[in-house]
Amino acid sequence: MKRTSQLLVVLLLLVGTSVAGCISQMGTDPSSQSPQVTVYPASKNSVSYEYASDEMLAGDVTSEVYISERKTITSVEMSIEVDNASRTVDDIITMTTAAGGYVSSSSVYDLSYDSTPRKEGYVTVRIPSENYTAFVKDIENLGDLSSKSITGTDVTEEYIDLEARLNNLQKQEKRLTEILNMSNTVEEVLSVEKELERVRGEIDSLTGRLQYLDNRIDLATINIRVTEPTPITHSWGMRDALSSSVQGFVSTVRAMVILVGYLLPIAIVLSVLVTIVFVIGRRVHRKR
Repeated sequence: MKRTSQLLVVLLLLVGTSVAGCISQMGTDPSSQSPQVTVYPASKNSVSYEYASDEMLAGDVTSEVYISERKTITSVEMSIEVDNASRTVDDIITMTTAAGGYVSSSSVYDLSYDSTPRKEGYVTVRIPSENYTAFVKDIENLGDLSSKSITGTDVTEEYIDLEARLNNLQKQEKRLTEILNMSNTVEEVLSVEKELERVRGEIDSLTGRLQYLDNRIDLATINIRVTEPTPITHSWGMRDALSSSVQGFVSTVRAMVILVGYLLPIAIVLSVLVTIVFVIGRRVHRKR
């Protein structure tokens, strides 16, 4: 009985500290939802994390983190003008494979302004971060650069926060597993397993988020718009005049057909009335 009471007390303490941590996170802004982190300037080749053990499980801890590199998500938007959009899109796809990346999406479609056909294409590629600068330069050499913007989103703080929280949960999981092995009754086993399931669910969630960030950090996203120039045409106005003349004639014929359609029923009614009046008048004239 005494052993069972001790197990229940330990389990309740773990649950209580977990709930307290959740409540404290809900009452603060997103930047304070994780253990406090002290960031020191990077040394040349060191990345180390120092965690307190029991204090971290209680959710009140300061971690000393030495950062050797920032965690940055890179996005590039660019537009180039080329002679042949379809061929250029194919070239970009080939270059992407050679750079160790992959094509997320691509499309080419026809445009037509002032009866002048031309094509336009869009390509979204993912390129390893260490290769994206050279890749962008190669894309610029395919045609005339119309526009380019590069955006870097620093997620270092979020990344460190997620790793710290994951470390805490993994320690909780280990301790709960030890308690589970010490449990003797069905009630104890069920209680510990329920808490262990919750902790493992949070571990899976944080692990998924870290994997997502790793993918975004390791691969730069590059959106490329490919356009063809609008041809410059010189005209004496004959074609435009002829086109306007034909359109005017067609419009006139269409108006006349519509007018006949409106007047025809009226003309039929009037002709019937005139015929009746003429017949009646003729009969009256004969009787006289």
